[in-house]
Amino acid sequence: MEIKDRIQNGVTYLAADGLEAAGGVVHGFSTRLGGVSTGIYASMDLGTTRGDDSEHVRENYRRFLAAIGAAPDRIAMSNQVHSDVVRPVTVSDIKKDLYDQEPYEADGLVTDIPGVALVIFSADCLPVLLYDPVRHVAAAAHAGWRGTASGIVERAVEKMAFYGSRPEDILAAIGPGISKCCFETHEDVPNAMTAALGVRATPFITPIQHGKFLVDLKGINAMRLERAGLAPEHIAVSGDCTACQPDKYWSHRVTQGVRGSQAAVIQLL
Repeated sequence: MEIKDRIQNGVTYLAADGLEAAGGVVHGFSTRLGGVSTGIYASMDLGTTRGDDSEHVRENYRRFLAAIGAAPDRIAMSNQVHSDVVRPVTVSDIKKDLYDQEPYEADGLVTDIPGVALVIFSADCLPVLLYDPVRHVAAAAHAGWRGTASGIVERAVEKMAFYGSRPEDILAAIGPGISKCCFETHEDVPNAMTAALGVRATPFITPIQHGKFLVDLKGINAMRLERAGLAPEHIAVSGDCTACQPDKYWSHRVTQGVRGSQAAVIQLL
């Protein structure tokens, strides 16, 4: 599987060809391109907590969801806190208004209900979308370094199993996020990875000067998905680095937190 750029009605987003070919689902990873926001939020800001004009954000959602083919009025979100919690989503979780507050914290969402758009946010952390075309189950996960260390993608696969999904049937797409080239860290990040994964983490960690390291979060999450039982050919990884491409993506590191947000969406048909 590959993740490729798509342009629809002026909106640039990314999609995994394997999920598109499987049918029964729509999905997409947003970029900064194709929205109506201005200033530091220009232009496709999908963050509801970043301080952008709410009417601009509403129009951005309308445009992005229309571009990927998702219904605009059946959205489910969560308060993301860098955990490994994956929440099952029911119709009661559908937001009545885009700006309604969610009463729960989770970094993953899973459902087997058609028409519910699962939404997660990112701006360096990895957005991960999962789809089982056999049992018709979808999940979305937000994998920062803490979530990566605690195994958020494996928790998502486990939650999908509650709906009858088998790992070998699941397709996964790891969207654009900070890549190893730009994810320079102190020892706390590699220590968290090795504490969780032991020597399996070492191929994804490169020591550099002054006690710092480069860490490959995309590679670790792909490895974790394989450990959870997914076939390697069922895992697509975006090569786009949010920190390398500031004209296309928001990067929390590059902007020092003054930014909008990307969103990743998956919706069963």
